[in-house]
Formats: sequence, C-alpha cells, structure tokens
Amino acid sequence: MNGHVTKKGSKYYVVIELERDVNGKRRRKWFGGYKTKKEAQAALVQKLHELQTGQFIEESDITIAEFLQQWLEYKRSQVRPATLRSYDWHIRHHILPYIGHIKVSKLTPVILQKLYSDLQKAPRKDGKPGAVSNRSILHAHLVLHEALERAVRWGLVPRNVCDLVDPPRPQKVDIQVWDIEHVNRFLNAAKDDRYYIAFLLAITTGLRKGEILGLRWIDVDFASKLITVRQNLSFVHGQFYFLEPKTAHGRRAVALSDPIIVALQRHRECQDEERQRAGALYQDHGLVVQTELGLPVSPRTLDRSWYGLLKQCDVPKIRFHDLRHTHATLLLKQGVHPKIVSERLGHANIGITLDTYSHVLPNLQQSAIDQLSELISVKEDSPSLANSDGQKDDRSS
Repeated sequence: MNGHVTKKGSKYYVVIELERDVNGKRRRKWFGGYKTKKEAQAALVQKLHELQTGQFIEESDITIAEFLQQWLEYKRSQVRPATLRSYDWHIRHHILPYIGHIKVSKLTPVILQKLYSDLQKAPRKDGKPGAVSNRSILHAHLVLHEALERAVRWGLVPRNVCDLVDPPRPQKVDIQVWDIEHVNRFLNAAKDDRYYIAFLLAITTGLRKGEILGLRWIDVDFASKLITVRQNLSFVHGQFYFLEPKTAHGRRAVALSDPIIVALQRHRECQDEERQRAGALYQDHGLVVQTELGLPVSPRTLDRSWYGLLKQCDVPKIRFHDLRHTHATLLLKQGVHPKIVSERLGHANIGITLDTYSHVLPNLQQSAIDQLSELISVKEDSPSLANSDGQKDDRSS
C-alpha cells in the first residue's frame, strides 16, 4: 500500500491506496484538508504507519444508535436479562437522545465530555423530575465504554474514546437505616401482612430482595438453622427468571435464630393451607414467598406492600434494600466482627463491608477503647516529671 499528497484549491489532501475490492476495483481513501503541504506529508507518514502496523481502520458510516442496537443483540446471550434491561435503559435515556445520530467513527472525547455535562443540566429523558445523578451518568459511561471496547474489536474504531474522558464523580449517598425501636415498630405493624416473612428475613438475614423472592424451602435447613442462598428471582418485561448468584461469595449460608425458624415454620403451615384451598389451580414453585396460587411474587408487588405499611407506622421512610443495611448496622453495633457481617451479606471481601458501613466504625472504635480502658488500671494522680537530681523539670515534653 502507498499514498501521496495532492492539492485541491487552497487545501492539501492525503490519498491512500487501499487494497482492491472483491471485483478488483481500485480503492482510494482521502484525508484532509490540511493548510500546508508539510502538515499533509506528516499525516501521510502517520497513515502509512497505521496501515503497516494494522492500526488503520476505515471510517464506518454506522451511527452510534445503529451500533448500540447491534451491540445489545450481541450481549443478549451473554448477560442476565436484568443486566441487559439496564444497558438498554441507559442507552435509550442517557446516550441516544444526545449522540445517537453521530457516526461511531466521528465520536470524540470532546463530544463525550459535552454529553456528560448536558446530562447534568438537562431535564431527564425518562420523565422523572430533576437532572440525572452523577452515579447514573457514571453507569451510562461504563455501558458506553464496554460497547466501544467491542467496536474496537470489530474494527469500527481505532481506540476507545471513553478512556480519554473523565465521567462525573458520583456523590456518596448516606445510608438510611432503622434502629431497633423502628424495626420492632414496623414488624408489629406488618405482622398480619401477607409478606411479613419477606420483611422479617430482610431484617434478620440481610438478604437482597431478589434473593428473598428466589428463596426455596429446599434452601432452608430447619435442623441446622441455616439458609443457603442458591438463586435469586428477577422480573424482566413481565417474565420471571431464576438466576444463580453472580459470584461465589453470593452463594452463601446464613445462620438463623430460633424465633426466625419458628416464624418460617408457621409461614409454611399457612402456605400448606393455601395449597389445599387452591387445589388444582395451585402452581407450586417451592418458594418461601409465593402468591396464593403458588406463583413467584414480583418485586413491584412486594414494594407496594412495603410502602403501604410504611404509611401506617411511625418510622423513617427507607427503601426495602435499606433493610439489608439495617441488618448489617445492627450487627456491627452489637460488636459482631465485620468479617462475619461481610459473609452474611455475600460481599466479595471485607473491604467492601468496611467501606459501606464506615459511618458505624467511629462509634465502634469509641466503644472498643472504652471497654479497654475498663481493663487497664491508670493512676489518676501521676507523679511530676523530675530531673535526675530530683528537681521538677519545667520544660515541656
């Protein structure tokens, strides 16, 4: 392959001779225009170097919208349905409305940086009030970054421009939790609710919503007083999926107290009565939390019950997921080792636990040092500092 510099009007252009097409037809690629011949000659050297090293990529006419649609189809068989739904949501609301019309080959760091700036100021495209949070912008950046990595592999672009852009730093969200008084007040209000057992498990085990909705009776060992997390329930576009935990740490055993064992046994008895009443209509999935006909319960259904109960009792309004944080915080305040808390929550390492619940640690430090002080005898009247000759030393130490 070779090339040359040519002039048209007042501009200079680089012309690269490409491989002939399948019909043997000659192909050329033009780049320009440059103000001076020297600039064009430098560009020619660069383009020929890219050709020789395999870095040269012909510009594609495919737009970002067209490419991301192809990428989503490619990812469909590789990721969980809920993950694909998240990708699609960020693409539709945070990426396509702003840069979907731009060609993939024309995407630049400046365009991306403007996208993130616009997202911070413009009204949300999903109809919700306010602007897009920095955390959501970061997630959109990560989705686009992964997609453009595939674009590089597919030969659509020579590099991932996301590597050259800094997304906004997400604000640290303060975790909202209940104290033990709030927990007891809520459980008392929820004791007759159909999904009481789900709320109780969230508070006493720290399981995620999907893990609770996917919990089966075969995962409950009444003799050993253990729950084994083996799957979680995911609802996507009206369909439910049972999925294994994403990581080895997510598949875990969680110890139960005697009162929780009793509550589970009573709940199972009630479920058996429902099965008998429904007869042939009952479609038993073997789940701890089911509908009256044995079907899985959608997260939205559980949320409706949750928020309805919050209106009935005098407790701080928190998310269902915050019951997981409440569980961890209560354990840490009781002096349970963070390693144990980490294992119950299914964190990959104790560092995640310590970082997530760092707001609790200062109080734990004070409690620990107070307990240590009770064990150490310290004289209240310390002797004065003295010189070797017995005279008091007034110098500051």
